[in-house]
Amino acid sequence: MRRVAVLGLGLVLAMAGGAQGAPARSAAELVEERCQLCHGREGEGSSAIYPRLAGQHAEYLAKQLGDFKSGRRKGTMNEMAADLSPEEMRVLGEYFAAQPPKAHRVRDEEFAAVGAYLYRNGNRFSGVAACQSCHGAEGQGTRQLPRLAGQHKRYLLDQLQSFNQRTRSNDNAIMHTIASKLTEFEMEALALYISGM
Repeated sequence: MRRVAVLGLGLVLAMAGGAQGAPARSAAELVEERCQLCHGREGEGSSAIYPRLAGQHAEYLAKQLGDFKSGRRKGTMNEMAADLSPEEMRVLGEYFAAQPPKAHRVRDEEFAAVGAYLYRNGNRFSGVAACQSCHGAEGQGTRQLPRLAGQHKRYLLDQLQSFNQRTRSNDNAIMHTIASKLTEFEMEALALYISGM
């Protein structure tokens, strides 16, 4: 009788373990397996079309991965995030948050100065709010809002255009209002300035 009880307990424990799914993979495994090709091992971004993740807020990254997994945000990341557990999203966020961020060298200082003005002051004539009012004076963002400083210019420009056209399917309520009032010239200047922060 005791043997039957032990076997029954073992079966229950095995079923409970199976219900929890596979153990969470480490950040190093995930980065090597699926992140590094586009975002680099340290989150520096292998191309200007992929965002730099180094220094980004862990909570923000985990939320974006969750949005990609659920389909709230559309893009190539939907497939990459499809099988990530909440724990794996958390450890990936923490991994990239711990990497040292970099900035781009800005060659056109005069054009970047236009972006600096818009970033700090907005445009009162068109109703564009100052970027720093949400993302901070140094572009560091918050746990809920992305760090912008040092991001690839091309990626920033693509995101502003996506917010403007509402093709960015998450977090677009406020950003659509702002991006829809920016001219192409202003978007370019902002992206250039922010990339060098």
